[in-house]
Amino acid sequence: MRPLVADIDLDALRHNYQLACRCAPQSRSVAVIKADGYGHGALACAQALEHLAPAFAVACIEEALTLRQGGITQPIILLEGIFSADELTLVDTHGFWITVHSQWQVDVLLAASPKKPIPVWLKVDSGMHRLGFDIDEAAAIWRQLSAAPSVSSLHLMSHFASADSRDNRYFNQQMARLQGLASELKAPLCLANSPATLAWPVAHGDWNRPGVMLYGSDPLEVANEITQQLQPVMTLRSEIIALRELEEGEPVGYSGRWRAPRRSRIAVVACGYGDGYDRHARDGTPVLVNGQRCAIAGKVSMDMLTVDVTDVPNAAIGSDVVLWGRASNGEVLSVDEVARYCDTISYTLLTGVLPRAPRRYHGRSA
Repeated sequence: MRPLVADIDLDALRHNYQLACRCAPQSRSVAVIKADGYGHGALACAQALEHLAPAFAVACIEEALTLRQGGITQPIILLEGIFSADELTLVDTHGFWITVHSQWQVDVLLAASPKKPIPVWLKVDSGMHRLGFDIDEAAAIWRQLSAAPSVSSLHLMSHFASADSRDNRYFNQQMARLQGLASELKAPLCLANSPATLAWPVAHGDWNRPGVMLYGSDPLEVANEITQQLQPVMTLRSEIIALRELEEGEPVGYSGRWRAPRRSRIAVVACGYGDGYDRHARDGTPVLVNGQRCAIAGKVSMDMLTVDVTDVPNAAIGSDVVLWGRASNGEVLSVDEVARYCDTISYTLLTGVLPRAPRRYHGRSA
């Protein structure tokens, strides 16, 4: 079989979730597993966390139904709420919690007669300017929903635009607006995403929403002592399938972007953009070959990429290649570092790994 595989360490996932809980011991932490668990497999991740996490969060009802059908019984929050009125029947049947961010969703909820009142998270736009009610209209909406027989518990939520930066006035402006509104309404809060969970204790509310940190990615612009404790959950690994000896000046790959600066040994690895590896990876993008750092040489192809292994004398056909994650010798190549070489963020790399790279689960729930 083709050697490319995404190894998923469920013990590392649990470690990272527990780290999020230790960051905010007075809060409850929702495990965000949208986008198929950030590419790791939502159901497998939920099953690994079901004895730890009091609730899960997904983007849409299709993702929530996958978890229910897989036996997950905890509350599941729909972070974008319902997309049409008829989804409210499924929400009622399966006991989902919903986010309400638009007037039409409020109208649907006020007109509904569910079998059981529905827990609602009212989303406020405190400065992200994406979803949510303006601060000056949120109080009136809150009071409407509080009086509605179709609504049970009610929480106030928002999303930070720049919590990844420690020196950020805009975060403080968002936080001040939210604190004022929460004080007026005496509302329980759900504010903190991964960076706010890790670096902004002031944002820790009744609930937090750690997401990408659960998968071992550091969401902060500058790492701190807490983010250094994160463990990679996905290791994207393959093998060398061919080796070539090149003379100085010879090109590698499409358009000959990389040319050998000396007599060089080039390894061909079974992984490419057809598997979800970023085509924009620059020359010099790091990989681990037999646990030793090497660099991509030449453009990434659909099914293969090429690596300069001149300084790895034990590199051979079948040698282990880690595109990101943990090598067998314990060396770690963070997905965040790889993302920087691709001019992107870890989220796109993790969620972009395609089904052609099968997931292989390890840990106590595997």
